Parts: sequence; structure tokens; C-alpha cells
Amino acid sequence: MMSRVQGNKTGWFVKVTPFLAFVLLVAVAGCGSSKESGALSVEERYERAKALFDGEDYLEAINEFTVITLQFPGSAKAAEAQYYLAECRLKRGEYLLAVFEYSTLKRSYPASPLVADAQYKTGLSYYELSPKSSLDQQYTRKAIDEFQAFVEYYPSHPLAIDAEAKIRELTERLAKKEYETAQLYSTMDYYKAALYYYDDLIEKYHDTNYAPLAYLGKVDLLMSHNRYQEASVVVNRFIDRFPDSVFRGKADQLKKAIDKELESRNQGKRSGLGDTAIHTPDTQVHNSLERPR
Repeated sequence: MMSRVQGNKTGWFVKVTPFLAFVLLVAVAGCGSSKESGALSVEERYERAKALFDGEDYLEAINEFTVITLQFPGSAKAAEAQYYLAECRLKRGEYLLAVFEYSTLKRSYPASPLVADAQYKTGLSYYELSPKSSLDQQYTRKAIDEFQAFVEYYPSHPLAIDAEAKIRELTERLAKKEYETAQLYSTMDYYKAALYYYDDLIEKYHDTNYAPLAYLGKVDLLMSHNRYQEASVVVNRFIDRFPDSVFRGKADQLKKAIDKELESRNQGKRSGLGDTAIHTPDTQVHNSLERPR
């Protein structure tokens, strides 16, 4: 359906469709709204944006806070607007966008008192993205890095204790990932790969709950390949490092079996029989293991 608008003298006309009429109405309304918004001071616009945020209308709040950061970048409210822009993203579960907005605050307004909170919230955003241990852990590592930076720069901040707790939690997750990988390779009889991950866990995550398990897993692995001399060293290190561990009983059993085997070998040598025909010698030391691809 269309209407005809006839010019009085020139004879021109315009065909107006329903869609065009709708667009014209939106444009007129938008002009009125723009004039109204343009008349707002930065303080008034900030109050409007903050009210939207408090009312959990985060999408509209994002629009208002964005206008402040673009039109009034040098105002006293600009840093706060940038912070709440990031907060809106965090509340909406848009964690990577939140990281970007918090990073913008830290970069553009380094003297703002909100920078400390922005640093913590950056870590928190990555923390929310951190998956279970069986999946890729890139966001877990990023979260740890950001929380560690927060604790380093703001050790007396009220959130420092929480950040440290999250670092421990995420570190346990990484250790669990290493342990599960070592166990998988051990089950598949990929000896060098399994040994690599046990060693990596022991070195990097020695203060986690998975470190004792890595020691014992390594002992089992060495024994299964008749490397009893090395197994003896590892089990003794376990006993020295974790004397009160709940796994001490298993360690003692392994040590007893290892000592018995080594004594048997020594007796064989003393009797002149030797043990090379029965056992794989313990002369090879695990020095050069490549990480599996």
C-alpha cells in the first residue's frame, strides 16, 4: 500500500510505504532523544547509567557508560564509567569482554583507586573461564598470573586473602591435570611420557595435594620397569618430604618391597650368580626425556 504526495507547482511526488513511514517516525523520535541526551551533563548521565546498573539493566547501562567514556574521557567520572562498563560485562557473563574493559581502565587511568579492584576482577574473569582439569587450562594459568600480580602489588588489599585462596585452588587444578595425564600415559605403557609428567608435577606443584601421589606413581612406574635403585631414591624422598602423609602406609609397603628386591639382588651378586639374566639392570638413569607431542 502506498500514498501519493503531489507537489503544488513542480509536480514531484514521493511514494511512502509503511516501512518508510516507520523509519521516519523512529528517526524523528531518535532526534528528540538525542537532543535530550545531549543536554545531559556528565554527572547526570553517570547517575542515569548507575541507576540502570543498580537496576540490573546492564545492556542499557553499557550504552550509557560507553557514551561517558567516549564523550567525556577527561572528566572525573570517566574512570568510574570505565570500571562499571567492565562490571556490566562481568555481570552478564561476558568474561573476555570484561577482561578487555578492566585492562582499558588499568591502561587509561593508572592513577585511579579502582585499578586495584580492576586487577582482581581481571583474575576473577579468567577464574570464571577456567574449566575442569581434563580440558585445556590456558585460562586457569591466566587467572593465576593475574591473581599473583594482584597479591604482589596490593598485598594489604581486603581481597588479597581471597586471591591467594583462588591461586591455591587453581594450582591444584593444574596439578590434577598433570597427574591425570601421567596416569593415562602410565596405563597406556608410555613409560617416558608418564615419567615426564610425574617429574613435571613434582617440580612445579610440589606443595599441592597431588605431589605425594606423583611420587608414589613414579615409584610404581620405576618398579614396573625393574628400576629399583631409582625407585628406592624416590620412595625415600617421599618419606622425608611427607612423613605424616595419609599415603605413608603405602610408601612404607613400597619401600619394603624395594628393599627386599635389592637385597635379593645383592645376595645374588655375592653368591657369584649375578642378576643380569633375570632383571633389567638399574644402570640407566633417566636424564633425557622428551615431552610427548
